[in-house]
Amino acid sequence: MFKGSLVALATPFDSNNRVDYGSLKGLIEFHVREGTDGLVIAGTTGEAATMNREEHTELVAKSVEYVAGRLPVIAGTGSNSTRQTINMSLSVAEVAEIDAFLVVVPYYNKPMQEGMYQHFTAIADAVPKPVLLYNVPGRTVADMQAETVARLAEHDNIFGIKEATGDIDRLRQIKALVADDFMLYSGDDFTALEFLETGGHGIVTVSGNVVPAAVARLCRLVREGQFDEARALDETLQPLNDALFVESNPIPVKWALSRMGLIPPYLRLPMTEFSKQHHEQMLAALATAGVNLEDAA
Repeated sequence: MFKGSLVALATPFDSNNRVDYGSLKGLIEFHVREGTDGLVIAGTTGEAATMNREEHTELVAKSVEYVAGRLPVIAGTGSNSTRQTINMSLSVAEVAEIDAFLVVVPYYNKPMQEGMYQHFTAIADAVPKPVLLYNVPGRTVADMQAETVARLAEHDNIFGIKEATGDIDRLRQIKALVADDFMLYSGDDFTALEFLETGGHGIVTVSGNVVPAAVARLCRLVREGQFDEARALDETLQPLNDALFVESNPIPVKWALSRMGLIPPYLRLPMTEFSKQHHEQMLAALATAGVNLEDAA
């Protein structure tokens, strides 16, 4: 399926709190030009939790239109309701020719492992495109264990997992239990290099929003066995990772993108403005990662 740098795309909003489709089109062109390997639309970074169904489906449809077949598109459609997730996924599939669904472990209601298994099985049975599992206990409070992932990996319509614990031992546990063709993606930019070196297939990245060419190159270097170059590149990206998560995602990344001239600076409540006390850290990190704001769009 998909390999390399899959960018969890930020959603631009205008001053009236609407999706800014002009900026979205420009953002997608930026990623095509810079070599991003795929886009994840309407995920956590895309502030999907603040959108109603009509906005959500239109965002995915417009993104697919602007991509125009040049990149794979994965649509985030997960929620803490099995029925709602199925309905949202079917609504998206009606209006957009996506390549896969990203479905998060249900948040807030804290299902047991059997509940997770039945939740994802019901969704995979119902939707017309492959499902990518998404485990991010830092946000959901529920942690899908390796044994549950292995059970779900046997489903014909579940092809992989975005594993965002940042725990490389968890990756090893999953790898030991699933077939070689089950796809493994890091959801943690800090440990992405080690994840790839340990046999991961790619990254669903936040950092790739602002340095797409660098993150795509990092993935490529590991695939080609150029580990020393990959580690040197990763060192230049770690300060950016720190800055991008000094406050809740996507607050910092949208500020960085706005300084780069790629999107307006707006977020939806309950997300708030990036604190001024972190601006200098972000600017220094962007410079270390090779972003020249004087040459920005």
